[in-house]
Amino acid sequence: MTPVFRSFRFSLSVLCVSVSLWLSSPLFAGEVRALVLGIAQDGGVPHIGCTQALCVDARRDPARRERVAALGLIDDRGRRFLIDATPDIASQIESLNAGREGVDRRRPVDGILLTHAHVGHYAGLMFLGREALGADAVPVYATPRMARFLRDNAPWSELVARKHIALAEIRPGEEFALGRFRAVAIPVPHRDELSDTVGFRVRGPEGAVLYIPDVDKWERWNRRLEDEVAAVDVALLDGTFYEAGELPGRSMAEVPHPFVSETIARLPAALRGRVRFIHLNHTNRLLGDAAARSAAAAEGIVVARDGDVIALSAKAR
Repeated sequence: MTPVFRSFRFSLSVLCVSVSLWLSSPLFAGEVRALVLGIAQDGGVPHIGCTQALCVDARRDPARRERVAALGLIDDRGRRFLIDATPDIASQIESLNAGREGVDRRRPVDGILLTHAHVGHYAGLMFLGREALGADAVPVYATPRMARFLRDNAPWSELVARKHIALAEIRPGEEFALGRFRAVAIPVPHRDELSDTVGFRVRGPEGAVLYIPDVDKWERWNRRLEDEVAAVDVALLDGTFYEAGELPGRSMAEVPHPFVSETIARLPAALRGRVRFIHLNHTNRLLGDAAARSAAAAEGIVVARDGDVIALSAKAR
């Protein structure tokens, strides 16, 4: 390792620590906000079995890794909630609780909201079991079908039986309280082999965020994307694929996510600035290609970053 590279790595480490301290500083005390805790598709980066440069570089350099998409919520009383339980849940809870005092080790978050039963969105629940955290009745908010799947199938049923998690069923379309937030599960079309799929719209005292990490083509949705984006300040939307042909030897019809360009094309210019793309697959060149990201930005395409803060209260603005 050259001296220049060592210096760069050291500077990057200092920057990461500084950002963590900044987020946990008194400047943020009492503010209601959302916190992006990952932007990658279910397999993360580096992705298992991936030999492209993006993944190879990420294996060599932890600073290039990308956590699986998740969103944290923090209210002005210090309560923390997590949307989706990813395979990166351990580090995501650490990030969410940065600067928080008196954390209950066995109940490190005040609730977890689940979008659906695909591996990157609920598999992290396993770490709440007795083999790992041995959690104490962490509230898990899920639709009736998702809750039934967890209740009726091992190993998830063990989490319920041993009271490591406490299922709280939510009805899609019905708003519910979540600390100082108001949240509503919004059904979206997706591959629903094991559960239904929802996104979440979350409102704070002075702002709202939309979180839809997985959806099939927008044309299959019974809502207008334009209306849903217009109703919030920030929309975190499915950016799994940038373009066709990203999965050589596999039909893209098997995984019919909207391409990033298709999503942007559906929105008027006035709304594009509200959109940040998440859940990017390791094949998506917006992850590792600076030139592609720069060109996309010129068209109003913005990729979320792990650590982004979204203000949802007047004080935070």
